[in-house]
Amino acid sequence: MTSGATRSESLIVPGTSLERLASGATWSEGPLWMPHERAVRWSDIPGDRILRWDAATGSVSVHRDGVEFTNGRTLDPDGSVVQCSHGRRRLEREAPDGSLTEIVGMWGEHRLNSPNDVAVAPDGSYWFTDPDYGIVQPDEGHPGVREYGDCRVFRWSARDGLTPVIDDIDRPNGIAFSPNGRTVYVTDTAASLGDGPGHWIRAYDVEGAEASGGRHFASIETGVPDGIAVDVDGRVWSSAGDGIHVFSPDGHEVLVVPVPEVVANVCFGGDDGTDLFITATTSLYRLRTSTTGAGF
Repeated sequence: MTSGATRSESLIVPGTSLERLASGATWSEGPLWMPHERAVRWSDIPGDRILRWDAATGSVSVHRDGVEFTNGRTLDPDGSVVQCSHGRRRLEREAPDGSLTEIVGMWGEHRLNSPNDVAVAPDGSYWFTDPDYGIVQPDEGHPGVREYGDCRVFRWSARDGLTPVIDDIDRPNGIAFSPNGRTVYVTDTAASLGDGPGHWIRAYDVEGAEASGGRHFASIETGVPDGIAVDVDGRVWSSAGDGIHVFSPDGHEVLVVPVPEVVANVCFGGDDGTDLFITATTSLYRLRTSTTGAGF
């Protein structure tokens, strides 16, 4: 049992504990399980590098450096990684051969702020958050201005191009879809820099290319809900200042797992999708769960 876990401990594999897999980063973010490599790829944003943990050997290596402050990422069916670049102010794709191409970096005549996190919708489009952290925090990008004057959630597809889908969040950050794709969850982390009250997760109904019915889903009282992941039963696993908080589909907290560092993001992975990988300040952790990530 993970030390200190509270409520619904059945979500954690009995007899297991939180494992630190790697350390030495400055601010760990954007974890992604790479099934073909059996590895986790994640960002050390201030270190301007992408790190890699190998499940077979337990070794940690630098996948790439000088990466222009990449953050959240997701996987394409062909094995390409779609990732958010603070420094390049764009959504980009890294192909399996390592080549980088821009997906989108402009909305009309204006550059994006600093794309932060991305998720794939059921129709194959990319939904991503675009706060301004990469242009206001010197160690997460380059100084700049909000060229379109706001922070929004965008949808991009090859057919439709780029369109804003959510505009009522001060600092949209983490993003994830429910298992059936009919709900999208977005975190608001405005309270972290005192730019607004947001320390919560909002939920929206998804119909095709549109989001509507924005509503409060859950709040994090210690720190903010940065990155989130959803399991196969629709529970939302959220980062926080004191660990991992898990919420049922109706927004009730069902589990708290303490983590000794401030948590930035989470993802499900492992061979059967039951391992929760946690990026927290300097480290990468693993938590063995009895559920499975949505989409596995």
